[in-house]
This record gives sequence, C-alpha cells and structure tokens, in this order.
Amino acid sequence: MRTAAKRLVETMLGQAGIQPGGSAPWDIRIHDERLYDRIVSEKNLGLGNGYVEGWWDCPRVDSFIWKVLSAGLNTRLHAHLKLLVRAIPSYILNMQTRRGATKVAREHYDLGNDLFFSFLDPYRQYSCGYFKDTRELDQAQIAKMEMICRKLNLSSRDHVLDIGCGWGGLAKYMATQYGCRVTGINISKEQIEYARTFCKGLPVEILDQDYRDVRGSFDKIVSVGMFEHVGSKNYRCFMEQAHSLLKKHGIFLLHTIGGNAVNPTCDPWITRYIFPHGMLPSMAQIARACEGVFVIEDVHNIGPHYDPTLLAWHKGFMAHWEGLKERYGEAFRRMWEYYLLSCAGAFRARDIQVWQIVMTETGQKQPVCR
Repeated sequence: MRTAAKRLVETMLGQAGIQPGGSAPWDIRIHDERLYDRIVSEKNLGLGNGYVEGWWDCPRVDSFIWKVLSAGLNTRLHAHLKLLVRAIPSYILNMQTRRGATKVAREHYDLGNDLFFSFLDPYRQYSCGYFKDTRELDQAQIAKMEMICRKLNLSSRDHVLDIGCGWGGLAKYMATQYGCRVTGINISKEQIEYARTFCKGLPVEILDQDYRDVRGSFDKIVSVGMFEHVGSKNYRCFMEQAHSLLKKHGIFLLHTIGGNAVNPTCDPWITRYIFPHGMLPSMAQIARACEGVFVIEDVHNIGPHYDPTLLAWHKGFMAHWEGLKERYGEAFRRMWEYYLLSCAGAFRARDIQVWQIVMTETGQKQPVCR
C-alpha cells in the first residue's frame, strides 16, 4: 500500500528524473519503507540518517544529490517543527564564541590524522583544489596554493599570517617556494602537533590560538577553509581583526565556501554529524562585513573544482578503508561516504560555492589578482 508520504516523495523524485529501484546511477534503492515518512518529516536530516542506517543505497550518491538539488526538491518540503526548534539557537545565540569554536576542532579535525591522511594530498590540503590543467588531486592542490601565492603577490620579504592553518601544508609551501616567514594559528590539537613537525626547520611558527587573540603586524594574511566556522555574528569582528593585523599596503585573501543566499544555519545533517556550528556565508554577508574595513579587489569562484576534489577524496578514503574500519566502524564509513558524496553533488548543482576574495585597505594600489 502506498502511503501519502511515499506518493509525495516518489512524485517529487520523478520530477528530478529519479526512479526508486530504477537502473540509472542516480536511482536510489530503498530498503526500508519508513524512509518516506522520515524524508517528509525530517528532510535532509532524515535522508542522511537513512543512508547511514542502511535504509537506502544508490550507485552514485553524488549524482542523486546533484539531481535532487538541481530540481530544487530541497525547497519543496516544509521544515518539520522539531527542525525549526533545533535551529533557534543559531538565530539567537553566538554559537561560535571562543569556547564554542573548539567543538568542531574536537569533534571533526581531531578525529584522527590516519583518517584524513588516507585521502588528502601530500600537503594535507583539506580544501578545494584547482583542476584547471590537471585531473590529479596532488597537482590540483599545488595549483591552488600557487594561485593563492600569486594573488598575495608573495615575496621572501613577507611575514604571512595563516588563519586556520590546518596541518601546515600551505605554510610549508609558502616558506619553501617563496622563502617568506609564516605564522599559522589553529585550535585543533592534532593539526597543530602535526603542522609543527611538518614545518620543522622552516621559518614557520604554529600557534595554538583563536583568531580573536592574535596580536602583531603582518604583510599578508590568508585564511583558507576557516571562515565557515566563524559564524554570522562574528563576521564583522573577523574582518576588523584581520584589518588590525594587516600592514599598510598589505593584502588579505579569504578562501571560503559560501551559500547562494543568507542562511543562519548550515545543512542540518552536516551540522549535526560533520561540522558542528558550521555556517556558510553569503556574498552579501561578506560584503557587509567588509564595508568601511576592506576594499574587495577580486572575487574568484572556484566552486566547480570542489566536485572533483571531493570525488578524489572519496576514492582515497574507500581505497584505504581496510586499514581504518577496525577503528571507525561501518556506520562511520557510511556517514563519511555520504558527507563526501553529497557535498560533491551539491557543488555540481551549484547549490554552494567556493570564493577566493582578495582584499586591501582603502586607498591602496590594486594588486594583480590573477
């Protein structure tokens, strides 16, 4: 017997060209009929949880999500009351205070270097690569770092602040390839420990420090893949802090994932299981935060390059799963697989973007941004 939820979900999927039990790579196989009610009541959260719990499968999860988002199905169902209640703190409270900011470090970035290094490139870049002239992840990440250095007009005379330096890969690249001095800040214990070893012997200092507590003066500032953890209530503070740390005639490059519209919360499934308190800024929010602080010199959208980046990460993750499964378990595998592939589909659908934004102080000469 077809329930109302089943009829609704099947009708909507059909509008996206998706047939449950069909033969196309994006057609889902439903193993538990309760999934239909779960999707109607919990939307994205129910869909993601259903995958992790084995209620459905798909030959190409990335293609399924791409079709769903391209058809706008994610906007068709009204949010369930429970989901709205869960979102209220993001509207009212600052979830990214100094104390709150450590949650994502503990629950995501400190999961284990063995996990991340199973799929990352040798420079440990956990952000979008640049596949302009290559299909190889390692080369795409080098191309991304080189592009950043060019936009910063980097030289050996520069002292660079890397806000949210990850495992130190960009700092190491800038120091070895350009001979500059780098100060990296981070709040992830695992990343800090590795970055200090990774950059040993180079003019690189890695500090355990929140961006709000940094003091000093820097020729160039870069932040890659960290702004997604700042939160809308802190965007202005972030920009003012970067401005206070940047020397006259300096350049600031912000590399961040962004949303097409203002949204006080991130995807509920991603927020709960992958990036606690995550929030994707809109271009309007970034521009407002910069008003009277920075001149926006250049905006470069490299979002389409995140699709192949995520697919490469998924391929590496699955290739090394045998060595990881005893520690992490099958539910984690399905969770991580859904995370990587659903995000690939979202970038392919142009539902989310990646911006590299070059900024300077008012009155400065425009830098070469490409």
